[in-house]
Amino acid sequence: SKVTDYIGKIRHSLPGIDLISPPPHHDIYSIEDLAQLIYDAKNSNREARISVKLVSKEGVGTVAAGVAKAHADMILISGHDGGTGASPLSSIKNAGIPWEIGLSETHQVLLMNNLRGKVSLQVDGQLKTARDVVVACLLGAEEFSFSTSMLVTLGCIMCRNCHKNQCPVGIATQNLDLRKKFKGKPEYSINYMKFLAKELREYMADLGFRNINEMVGRIDKLKKKTEIISIKAEKIDFSKILYKPDLPSRVKTYKSVNQNHNLDQCLDNKLIEKSKSFFIDRKKVEGSFEINNTNRSVGALLSSKIIKSFPGEKIKEDTLIFKFYGTAGQSFGTFTVSGVTLKLEGDANDFVAKGLSGGKIIIKKPENNDYGKSIIAGNTILYGATGGEVYINGVVGERFAVRNSGALAVVEEVGNHGCEYMTAGVVVILGDVGKNFAAGMSGGIALVFDKEDKLKNHCNSELVSIEKLNKIDLEKLVLILKKHTKYTKSNVSQEMLDNWDKYSKAFKKVIPIKYKKALIEKDRYEKVYKV
Repeated sequence: SKVTDYIGKIRHSLPGIDLISPPPHHDIYSIEDLAQLIYDAKNSNREARISVKLVSKEGVGTVAAGVAKAHADMILISGHDGGTGASPLSSIKNAGIPWEIGLSETHQVLLMNNLRGKVSLQVDGQLKTARDVVVACLLGAEEFSFSTSMLVTLGCIMCRNCHKNQCPVGIATQNLDLRKKFKGKPEYSINYMKFLAKELREYMADLGFRNINEMVGRIDKLKKKTEIISIKAEKIDFSKILYKPDLPSRVKTYKSVNQNHNLDQCLDNKLIEKSKSFFIDRKKVEGSFEINNTNRSVGALLSSKIIKSFPGEKIKEDTLIFKFYGTAGQSFGTFTVSGVTLKLEGDANDFVAKGLSGGKIIIKKPENNDYGKSIIAGNTILYGATGGEVYINGVVGERFAVRNSGALAVVEEVGNHGCEYMTAGVVVILGDVGKNFAAGMSGGIALVFDKEDKLKNHCNSELVSIEKLNKIDLEKLVLILKKHTKYTKSNVSQEMLDNWDKYSKAFKKVIPIKYKKALIEKDRYEKVYKV
């Protein structure tokens, strides 16, 4: 019931469809993957400050050091006391440790590795008073987050119904009747923060500090209480939390320099230079470039400039066409917007077309080069795509089209976990699929060539059904195969078109059960296809 027409549109799904939220971050399996995600985000908006949130726990300092080396601009240490009201009570009570422990460890590790001056350190977890801010600052933070306390100023009574669409005070709900009960005003939160700031200034004056930067990491201003009633509390050893590394004065205790994201070395700078006539008078642009695996996030910086130059406009298809030859680095075509077509003759690494936003990505095997059944593109392709088209003339890795929310894609074979958490769009697979296909798939359609009847053994049937193609499916599939053949010169799709009566019978449709019902009820079935 929470997925209304409005929410369904935002999430690229249909109203009334159960959505798995939040989906796992399937593009982060190592610190290198995180570094790539940070680089992707920075390319999508060079002015953005990229932050990474870490749960306070033992060893968080080591992780934070890796995050700083991955060029994050800000690291948030989140304590165990906080948590959304939608979380299970067991998680709220048992997950994580106090922010004081995680913050102190993180600050110390960053100092000892001379990384503290490159990142801002933020903390959250039931901060409510100026005293909380002072303690956090003295332990190493220069930024502070308030969530629960801010909600309380707006009327939250903490009944923990955030995820049920039943918030009685109208804060965490899409129910219009309940939202009428919302009595909060901006002035309430403003007053709370002003009182907090006033009290913080009083503490700073008592301690002899003129600004926050002077306070950061001043452990010498903290001491253990002498009047302790509990016998157990008397035995607590704070020496490691209140430890200050002996370091030279050149090591900064707060952020003093900006991270270098190396955006000046992006291949996109050449694409933008080539596209000058487009940005001036909307002329069509074409260009060809050699590419290698150090060229990452190709298309993101260009797409960002297009969005900022023409906000709200949808650029005509194939207005900017760029051809590449070689091996593309990670995140080829990430966040590419409508009007941009990227053609690659060669192969690509992971995260192709991540967050695709209307653009067109074509990857085909080099001419006069027999790739056979080798993989032409890596894992986690089309992750989080909301629109556009992808045509790949070959085999790809795992988690193809994970969390696809509106793109059309054609590929000739996929690894495990294909179409995982997919919510919209169409995926055509002209060969085998790996295990756990369609797990968590709540929307969209997958058309799979299943000549040997393996699909039923590889498909996760918890939310989906496997069916024969209907008349609309077959008509649209022919159009899609023709486009795939045209763009990639695929022998596989050409063979299918030449012998359609034979091959069409081997295609199976995978579609979520509730999604199909909603499509039929709202007469939207044919609109699912983007061709």
